[in-house]
Amino acid sequence: MTFEDTDFRQETLDLENPFDVKLVKDFLLSLGFEFDPSEVECTMIVYNLKGEIVGTGSHLGRILKYVAVAPKFRDTTAFALIVTYMTEKLLKIYKHTFVFTRPENSVRFCGLGYTLIATAEPLYAVLEFGFESIFTYQEYMKTLIVSARTNAVAAIVVNCNPFTNGHKFLIEKAASENEVVYLFVVEEDLSAFPFSVRWELIRKGIGHLKNVVMVRGGMYIVSGTIFPAYFLKNEMVSDVLQKQAELDVKTFANYVVPVLGIKKRYVGTENFCKTTEAYNLAMKTILPSFGVEVVEVIRKANRLGSDNSPDYISASKVREAIKLDKLDEVLDFLPDATREFLFSDASLDIRLKIREGEGRH
Repeated sequence: MTFEDTDFRQETLDLENPFDVKLVKDFLLSLGFEFDPSEVECTMIVYNLKGEIVGTGSHLGRILKYVAVAPKFRDTTAFALIVTYMTEKLLKIYKHTFVFTRPENSVRFCGLGYTLIATAEPLYAVLEFGFESIFTYQEYMKTLIVSARTNAVAAIVVNCNPFTNGHKFLIEKAASENEVVYLFVVEEDLSAFPFSVRWELIRKGIGHLKNVVMVRGGMYIVSGTIFPAYFLKNEMVSDVLQKQAELDVKTFANYVVPVLGIKKRYVGTENFCKTTEAYNLAMKTILPSFGVEVVEVIRKANRLGSDNSPDYISASKVREAIKLDKLDEVLDFLPDATREFLFSDASLDIRLKIREGEGRH
């Protein structure tokens, strides 16, 4: 028992217990939610003193999920009790929390102190609460601003899992066509190559480009918070994936573009990944209305494939070569720093992880 008042009592469910899972799944299904226990770490449920289910809430890391209250109890304090309890629980661990919810529910969270970051109608709104915020991230970006004499200011967002000659080609092209390029590196450690390794390989690979500024992506640039579908192995195109991409692009447009004065965003053509394809579509749809031109660059190919079509460089092909112990076949995909790292003992744990089938993007 973690809170109790005159009207309600709350219990933490055992997500290993199929009866507990069915209980919350059936309750949420009646409210239009499909509960997936693999997407949460902890779930609580609230009852009234008659034993009726009043509401529920869950979290995965710092993200609140599946917060819902039965219609007959929506005029009570139940919603506030659930959100306050879960928020206080997470703030003991993290500096701030996020919530994914339906756009029509965002006003209820705002009433409890949450701040709306972005909305992708009709599926998603993402909000945050805590000691840090997206405004903290904006202050970080301000420390990296390079004065530009012209409007030739561009941005690129990369994960580089690992850094390839394809990434290098895209960055070099943007650097040659602009006065300043801000290179955002996805910071979430949900990829096979950890952020610290990716950052260092990129830094070494672009050391000759003096007008490129590396920027940490934080929790707002292609993160598991704003765009969780990016890190899923299932790459099905769906409304969920497209709307998550829309949330990420809107966050970039509203909070990053005005701080850094970005006028162009460079992307590579997408031939392999449906998630990135959806993301590119969201950029083309949204960014022009914010004064940002989307520059799509044809992927680099060093050679022809077996069918005489271009064998485009991709990080996924490098990971597949590692998995099959055929790294020698893709050496021309790799800049010096990446090649040296992959043939060193320092990469052993990463290579083993890839061979065991873990990690994505």
